[in-house]
Amino acid sequence: GVLSACAGADDRPSVDVATAAVASDPHYLEPLGIHQVGVVATHQAEGLLAAFDVHARDRDELRATFESLTGEIRRLMRGTPYEERDPDFPPLHTGTVGNPPPPSELSVVVSVGASLFDGRYGLADRRPAELERMPFLANDRLDPARSHGDVLLSVASADREVTLFALRQLMRATRGNLGLHWLLEGYQRRTEADPGEAGVRNLMGFVDGTANLDPSDDDLMDRLVWVAPGDGEPAWAAGGTYQVVRVIRMFVEFWDRTRLGEQEALIGRRKATGAPLDGEVETDVPDYAADPEGEVTPLDAHIRLANPRTPGTEDQRILRKGLSYSRGFDGDGQLDQGLAFVSYQRSLERQFLPVQERLAGEPLEEYLLPEGGGFFFVLPGTPDEKGFLGEGLFR
Repeated sequence: GVLSACAGADDRPSVDVATAAVASDPHYLEPLGIHQVGVVATHQAEGLLAAFDVHARDRDELRATFESLTGEIRRLMRGTPYEERDPDFPPLHTGTVGNPPPPSELSVVVSVGASLFDGRYGLADRRPAELERMPFLANDRLDPARSHGDVLLSVASADREVTLFALRQLMRATRGNLGLHWLLEGYQRRTEADPGEAGVRNLMGFVDGTANLDPSDDDLMDRLVWVAPGDGEPAWAAGGTYQVVRVIRMFVEFWDRTRLGEQEALIGRRKATGAPLDGEVETDVPDYAADPEGEVTPLDAHIRLANPRTPGTEDQRILRKGLSYSRGFDGDGQLDQGLAFVSYQRSLERQFLPVQERLAGEPLEEYLLPEGGGFFFVLPGTPDEKGFLGEGLFR
């Protein structure tokens, strides 16, 4: 009876199709593990962020929602085919990408906002220690219709149609208890740069992610991304991570009228190659110690403030996985484009917030306006088939 609140009996997948279509294909990501694999997955050019309000009537319905969500995620990520039913019934899948969906490195990351830990479901004592409603930070003009949420789904793949297909299937599986709060589609061109060339660029035209953490470095991820026992968090939170989403509009027309030299000074890199201002190629490490007065790289350049490269800021680094977006244009005829900044970190207080504090008041703010997003906590993964995402909340 509880499960029927999330999905009707006609919609539940058949137990006869519990085997992945192409279990050995590396382009189907395995969802089982102590962490959610989508946090560290790469080569996903398309993505979306979908925040939901929870409408479950009680704790049992909430639990059933997470169970249904987990089951659908496993099916989608593994490429498990849907049963083809009698034409007298609605089909179990949209049919937009075939059955099963093609291998496209699809991942779904499930995270929760601070509002889920209010008085509705008796979870207040299980709220992650640093999880709060994202406050107004520097230069913010947050739109409530584009901010916060009880549950956030971060869906990404190599193919836009597969990403949208996954969203519809996930919404179908949870339609009784999850209602959309805000949605943002984005993209990120994932190319391997040749030596000395820039790979991924943002909508300001600059290479992005050069100094990002290496998600394949397990030791680095354990140190800077994954919450561990002993961190002062609830026991269930070990294996999860804090997620920050900042929907940042870029005033691209204003930026396009700015002198190239000024653009490069604001960012701290050469636009053509991505090289730091004191380097030759993108991968050169800037030497700020040799430039204490900021004569080469201004002291308020974005990359210098974000990552000063000092021993004291080494453990403040974060894993970034942002998406560029375009939402048409506004009432003034200006393009509505920008960056959905997404980061993962072991601690908001020791990592993201100190970086944000350094960036407050930077000259680049003149071209940016944060309009939405939120703070979320990524649920730990599920090591075996018996578990479900968020299970620790209900123990």
